[in-house]
Amino acid sequence: MKLDRVIAVRNNKTVYRDGDKCVKVFNDFYSKAEVLNEALNQARVEETGLNIPKITEITMVDGKWAIISEYIKGKTLAQLMAENPSKKDDYLELLVDLQMEVHSKRSPLLSKLKDKMNRKIGMSELDATTRYDLHTRLEGMPKHNKVCHGDFNPSNIIIAEDGTPYILDWSHATQGNASADVARTYLLFWLEGDIDGAKKYLELFCKKSNTAKQYVQKWMPIVAASQSVKGNEKEREFLLSWVDVVDYE
Repeated sequence: MKLDRVIAVRNNKTVYRDGDKCVKVFNDFYSKAEVLNEALNQARVEETGLNIPKITEITMVDGKWAIISEYIKGKTLAQLMAENPSKKDDYLELLVDLQMEVHSKRSPLLSKLKDKMNRKIGMSELDATTRYDLHTRLEGMPKHNKVCHGDFNPSNIIIAEDGTPYILDWSHATQGNASADVARTYLLFWLEGDIDGAKKYLELFCKKSNTAKQYVQKWMPIVAASQSVKGNEKEREFLLSWVDVVDYE
């Protein structure tokens, strides 16, 4: 195995290219259970028929766990947006179409989105009163069973050389309410500082899916709170500000 070409570096993992394979190597302290769970998520999503890189092997590289999958040659949607700003609206439309396709799928064995959010809200730095309010809000939201990506953003979409779009990184995949997934994508645009992109994305999604914007907005404080338990301090501060300030009730 030749791991001489780094594709991406994340907090707890490094992604390499090895010929026609993509090798995601996790840090020493990364839990075996989490690695296997990520691989299981991806395998379950493969079964839905969505265009995603297929896992070929789970192994160890220099004592560290690694997931090996197909390497998709192409550019991410984020790269294309940066290179062709005049086409950004077209790329946003593609992003929304792909996300709606994800939400059209079902995978009954994926973890429940609500369970994951309840757990993360419980782990947050918020005071007990705010946590109780968020748990109550979450419990009151409609229960769905749509496949949700959990980190759906332009850098997780690769457009292959033949024009075929592939969706990457299924480590956060769950089944639940699609509007929570949309709220997460909206907040990711904000975290990138792309406020205009966030607004356009939300308007486009709501129009194409016939979803009320207010319905997605009701998810914002819940999603922001559950996401605040990971990431750096600046991101955490930003997300917690949504919990405190954004009240659509």
